[in-house]
Amino acid sequence: MTSDPFFHPVSGMDLPRYAGIPTFMRLPLVQPGDARFEEVEIGLVGVPWDSGTTNRPGPRQLRDASTMIRAEHGHFGIRPFEAAACADLGDVGPNPADIQDSMARITAFYDQIVAAGIRPLTGGGDHLCSLPVLRALGRAKPLGMVHFDSHTDLWDSYFGGFKYTHGTPFRRAVEEGLLDPKRIVQIGIRGPMYDQEDRDFAKAEGIRIIPIEEFHARGVADVMGEAREIVGTEPTYVSYDIDFVDPTFAPGTGTPEIGGPNSYQALQVVRELMGLNIAGADLVEVSPPFDTSGGTAFLGVTIMFELLCAMVGQGK
Repeated sequence: MTSDPFFHPVSGMDLPRYAGIPTFMRLPLVQPGDARFEEVEIGLVGVPWDSGTTNRPGPRQLRDASTMIRAEHGHFGIRPFEAAACADLGDVGPNPADIQDSMARITAFYDQIVAAGIRPLTGGGDHLCSLPVLRALGRAKPLGMVHFDSHTDLWDSYFGGFKYTHGTPFRRAVEEGLLDPKRIVQIGIRGPMYDQEDRDFAKAEGIRIIPIEEFHARGVADVMGEAREIVGTEPTYVSYDIDFVDPTFAPGTGTPEIGGPNSYQALQVVRELMGLNIAGADLVEVSPPFDTSGGTAFLGVTIMFELLCAMVGQGK
């Protein structure tokens, strides 16, 4: 619990939401090397990098949209900015000309976060962003993962052997020992496929895939009950691709797939994570140029707020 007003967001009652510097959720900007960096408990990080995507790139606007986030969860009554010292840790500066160098930079940034004992909540970026983050978080011990997506991201390679794209991060993470495949559950998978390669890998490694048909047939509570059982009480990463949500509600993304959850179900699944041991989380693949209304970005940061509340609400 923190009563330090330094770590509280600027209220819309004190400064209009369209004014001021648009940090994540109007939190203070505290970067590595700052005097209060090691006081932060949960750090929100931007990874504005989409060099690993293969269609419709362009992550933006999450910070701007987040100025509409308020101090208290409307359903649970959680006040996350009082429950934990939260801050915007700034952006990781990628190298747009070199994927490997960008991943090294991202991992080095998150190494500082891990060393300071901060749990990260990341706004991406394409889904390849998750791999260098996991290289920092999962280095000491493999993590479990709850993964919301319309794609497995378990492919081996793209375009004749290229191993690092937004469709390959979790295969690499399993191969590198960053994720425990027996504690991975992927929810919402759907759409036409090239072949069964990713599904075959998941089956061989013991990764649980819950396709969208099963999700809709069973309902949120039942599916998420199984997800909690799979990851158990050990540290778990949560990765949320905005294309998990049906493009009717989230058109601003690179590889949309029809037939997904609505915007309320998009929040419900995160609320069912309450009580898990969440080591870190990300929200990725928002591509604002493909949604000029800004609605996808606003849904994205609303999901980030739900993730934040799940992170501070552990054990409630």
